[in-house]
This record gives sequence, C-alpha cells and structure tokens, in this order.
Amino acid sequence: MSTAPVTRAAPSVPRAARLQLAATIVLFGLTWPVMKIGLMARTPIWLAAGRATTSAFTAFLLLALLGRLDRPPRQDWPIILSVGTLQLSSFFALANLGVQSVPPGRSGVLAYTTMLWLVPLSLLVGEKVGWRAIAGVALGVAGIVVLGDPGRFDWHDRGVVMGHAYLLLAGFTWALAILHTRRHRWRTTPLDALPWQMSVATMLLWLLALVVEPGGYFDFDKWQLWAALLYIGAFAGPTGTWAAVSVSRALPPVTTSLGMLGVPLIGIISSVILVGEPVTLPLMLGTSMVIAGIAIVILGKG
Repeated sequence: MSTAPVTRAAPSVPRAARLQLAATIVLFGLTWPVMKIGLMARTPIWLAAGRATTSAFTAFLLLALLGRLDRPPRQDWPIILSVGTLQLSSFFALANLGVQSVPPGRSGVLAYTTMLWLVPLSLLVGEKVGWRAIAGVALGVAGIVVLGDPGRFDWHDRGVVMGHAYLLLAGFTWALAILHTRRHRWRTTPLDALPWQMSVATMLLWLLALVVEPGGYFDFDKWQLWAALLYIGAFAGPTGTWAAVSVSRALPPVTTSLGMLGVPLIGIISSVILVGEPVTLPLMLGTSMVIAGIAIVILGKG
C-alpha cells in the first residue's frame, strides 16, 4: 500500500513540466512581434538596455520572493560574465538591430540557429560530432538560404543585408555561451545566477547604448514602449527563463530541446497576427528546413 501514492503522483510531474514547456514556447515566441512593436518607440540598443534593466530588477525581486537571492560563489562568476555578455547583451542588441529591417517571424528563425552554430564550434574544441549532426547543419543552412528568398533578396539594401547578418550573429553568440555553459561545473543554479547575469547585461548594454547610440531615446508617451518593456523585460524574460529552468530539470534534454523548436513557429504565427507579417512560400519552406535541421542535430546529440 505504501507504493500506491507514488504510482498515482508520478504522472503529474511530467504533465506539469509539459505545461511549463508549452508556456515557455508561447512566452518566448511572442517576444519577436512585441520586439518589433517596441522598436516603434525607441532606438534598438536603448530598447535592449531597457529590456535588460527591467529583467534584472524583476529577476532580483523574483529570487527574493523565493528566498533564493544570494551572491553567487566565486567559481561561477566566469560563467555569469560569459552568459551576461554573450547570451544576453550581445543577443539582445543584435536581435533588436536585426528585427529593425527583417520581419519578426523570420528574425526569430534566423536567431534560433544557435544549435546549428554549435556543431562547428564543437568540432573546433575537439568534441565528437556525428554525421547526422553535420547533415542537420547542411539542411539548416539550406533552409536559411531559402528563407532569405535569394530570387528577391535586395543585396543593395544595406539595412536588410545587415539585418540578416545581425540575426545570424545573435545565434552565434548564444551558441558560444551555451558551449561555455555546458563545459562549466555549476556551484549554483542557472536560475539563481539569472539576476546577476542580467545585471552584467544591463551595465554592458547601457555602455554600448551611450557609445553607439548617443542620440538614442525612449518615447515614453507611446504604448508600444511600455508593451515591450513590461512584456519582454518584466514578464516573458524572467518568467520564461524560470519555466525553462524548471522544465530542463523535469524532462529529458532531447524532449526539452525539440519542444523549444516551437518558439520560432509561435514567433511566425504571432507576427502574422500582431504585425501583419506576410506568409510566403520561402518563409514556410525555409522555416521548415531550418527547424528540421535543428531537430536532426538535437537527435544526433541525444
């Protein structure tokens, strides 16, 4: 009789984790059109800095309410600086710069090529990579080409060219952070490190904003600014990260990684609804190829 409660309770754990995974996918997917909306009321680096500031404040508050706010051990500061610089500062700035001139749904797919970048990076650091992962990268790269719609791509429009480059570079910087993260032996948890990583991002982004965009601004009279800061900075960023950390501890890594492929799909759907992004054949075909390529890479590692 003592085993009966365990048998009944076990299924509730993965069910709750799957609900959290679904919530994370929706939260992160919606950030792309909301980012585009927020850019109507600010300059891109300033919006990234404002996002990081709001997320840092919210993360500190969240951890304090959970009774988990504490200074990280000295051994974790290298990874805090790495994530704060690459995964947060660089990604936020590059994503905002890219989505200025690239539709948000397409932007989400291009920036989500992180797993494709991880394969050549893994080879560079001497990690074993199978042929399945290499095939996945090849399919993903082909998908990026299709997504760019080479027949109609305007190589003379510097904003569009640089926008695509910024988004791919955003995925690359995130991949660098992941490479460091998985080789680091954590003394604390990624969630407990979040407010400190966001603090690093806040400082770096404000410095970057003052140097790169000295004439930058916030238009506080526009609702678009508040929608972006409150949704992305105060809600989706910290809450989505909290849910993602919980999911990663409750579900197998392959399940979590494959599930997160829903993020760019939600990004496209929400962009069509919220900002009227046109649905084209290159968008759908290229997205399918990129997501399939990433899935092959994930399964190859799993």
